[in-house]
Amino acid sequence: MTSPERSTSPPQQYAERSYRSPAALVGGALLILLGLWLGVDALLRGTAATSLTALFALLLGVPLVAAFSLRPLVRASEDRLLVRNPFRTIALPWSAVEGLRATFSAEVVTGAGAKYQLWAIPVSLRQRKKATRQAARGAGADRPRFGLNMDAGPVPKAMADQTLAELREIKERAAHRETARGEPRVRWSYAVLVPSLVGAVGLAVMLAL
Repeated sequence: MTSPERSTSPPQQYAERSYRSPAALVGGALLILLGLWLGVDALLRGTAATSLTALFALLLGVPLVAAFSLRPLVRASEDRLLVRNPFRTIALPWSAVEGLRATFSAEVVTGAGAKYQLWAIPVSLRQRKKATRQAARGAGADRPRFGLNMDAGPVPKAMADQTLAELREIKERAAHRETARGEPRVRWSYAVLVPSLVGAVGLAVMLAL
């Protein structure tokens, strides 16, 4: 009688985490809709010169608004950190990430000393001050850990600081993973740069005429 084969469980997988700014998404979408409404109206009802000016203005404005509001993204997987900024996309294997920090803006620093801003993780000094005041009140009150005044939980953090703490945890888990090794790769976003450049040149020519 043969013994049943033992099934080996696959290595634990961690779901990708994506970070974006909800305020930037909403604001960018509203600005694009407003620009399209005004631009299309000028294209349909304006003179030839007005229509051409409106077209170049849309080519310049819509990609730039989308680049700074809808495009920014930070995605963390098991093996790498993907940073999508307005004009560039940076793929960083976790072994290439030296540190993550937030002062006036969130940044990732590579082992070679390169710094990349994380546009999708805005730093709110107001949130940080509020979290600091809450932590100070909790520590200064010397609250007991039982009864009605029991400890409510961990020290509050601003959203950016909490996000960077999560990213540091993912980096620590990937520290010894072979698939998390490699060199950073940077790609320019020509889908944003080319129409913006065409729109800027065309708009400058139309305004000069």
